[in-house]
Amino acid sequence: MVETIVFVFGLVGLGYATGWAGLLRPHVGDALADFAIVVAVPALLFRTMIEMDFAGSAPWAMWLSYFTAVPVVWLSGHAVATRVFGREAAAGVVAGIAASFSNLLLLGLPFMQGVFGRPGVEVLSLLLAIHLPIMMAASIVMFEWVRRGEGKASSPLKVLRDFLRNLFSNPLILGILAGLAWRASGLSMPAIGSRFVDAFAGIAGTVALFSMGLGLRKFGISGNVKPALALAALKLLLLPAVTLITVLALGLPPLAATVMVVAASMPTGVNPYLIASRFGTGQVLASNTMTVSTILAALTTGFWLAVAQRVFG
Repeated sequence: MVETIVFVFGLVGLGYATGWAGLLRPHVGDALADFAIVVAVPALLFRTMIEMDFAGSAPWAMWLSYFTAVPVVWLSGHAVATRVFGREAAAGVVAGIAASFSNLLLLGLPFMQGVFGRPGVEVLSLLLAIHLPIMMAASIVMFEWVRRGEGKASSPLKVLRDFLRNLFSNPLILGILAGLAWRASGLSMPAIGSRFVDAFAGIAGTVALFSMGLGLRKFGISGNVKPALALAALKLLLLPAVTLITVLALGLPPLAATVMVVAASMPTGVNPYLIASRFGTGQVLASNTMTVSTILAALTTGFWLAVAQRVFG
């Protein structure tokens, strides 16, 4: 376990150090991240969907356990930003997203693969299948609610159209849907097709982690760290703690329960920053939270993994 944690976060650190030393320019990190998100990780998800054994996976219980915890932390993040630090309501929405949006793609998938192997990736893939759509939809609804209060709400039809277009053009969603469609077809994968998929899927974790480190070098920390520290604490401590309670209450199988808790302990991903940029508020808050939580997660993720393994065996 310790070796895997050191390896996973070490790859992130190596990416950061490479950028810090000037060996690779920031745009290289962007290109590597695009490659991971558009090609390599979707290939891994495509292969996972084809080979996955859905028997006994109990996805509804897993989804309920995770997404019961998310609103608790989202609302806590919103309250911290608006009531403790005096930020406006729109920035409070960004804070809620940043406190509850786990980096399940670039960090979570490689981590689960290293710790649990393919069974862990299969469980996480069930969460990934709905994580992005739900979090995107929730962020849009919350921002529209704030805008409506300001008299700036968009047409519901336009909001829905933009959401669906963004969702079904997302490579992650396309990889999952393509795998499910191939599985439903009953066709066997040709040998040459398997070699192509395996070639990209096999490097997904390494490229994702390294590009993430380069990205952190680009984002950095842009002052006003206290709100980011508070949101990182909610992300790294409160979300996995509440998830632990919910998986115990719902009686999830040991592997599924452990993966849900560890998934909740992942640091903040880049999507809150992208959402903040789209709506024009809270970009620094989101980027600082991402950087701070990723640094601290090298310690806290190992803690939650140990707790989950102690509880669930």
